[in-house]
Amino acid sequence: MHINTDIWVLIAVFFTLSVYTFLWKDNPLYKFAESVTVGIGMGFALVQWWNLSVVDRFWVPLTTRGAAGYVLIIPAIMGLMMVTRIIPRFAWMSRYALAFTIGAGSGMVLPRAIQANVLQQLYATMLPINVSWTGIMVNLFIVVGVLAGLIYFFFSKEHKGVFGGIANIGIWFLMVGFGATFGYTVMARLSLFIGRVLFILRDFLGMQLF
Repeated sequence: MHINTDIWVLIAVFFTLSVYTFLWKDNPLYKFAESVTVGIGMGFALVQWWNLSVVDRFWVPLTTRGAAGYVLIIPAIMGLMMVTRIIPRFAWMSRYALAFTIGAGSGMVLPRAIQANVLQQLYATMLPINVSWTGIMVNLFIVVGVLAGLIYFFFSKEHKGVFGGIANIGIWFLMVGFGATFGYTVMARLSLFIGRVLFILRDFLGMQLF
């Protein structure tokens, strides 16, 4: 075992261990690591916003495209109007920019949302008929799950009798779906934890694990 004394490795180990001290309790080390992480993230995001948005998408086209680039002055003015929200006297100006942004954003997002969350779900239930018993059972399972889930969210009729029984089946399908999603989230967090452990053991302590 050979401890790596590189300054950046030591800093990474310090912040890694500081974050995991939260498992013990909320403490100054964790708060310091959290503040540094948020500060660095905001600083990086601000620099990226300036370079990618202000410089690349506004200043460069404005100064190189001639008259064709002058149209970018309009969104620039709207962006400045949003900043007026912090000035009470001129805060009313931000409403026009926000209204335009929300309206345009909704117009672009809604068709994509319907395509991804509604139509694709419908396509997934309209599977080709498979002559094998396994294929038939899988198709039937999907159709029953979709219909039962939709019936559970149908609140215009009281969930009693056969209708209520189907709604209860929908609850089971929903719980399985939520459980799978939660399990995926837990596995993702464990993957991050394993990565940090491997970093400490291999990069910091110099242990040859594999």
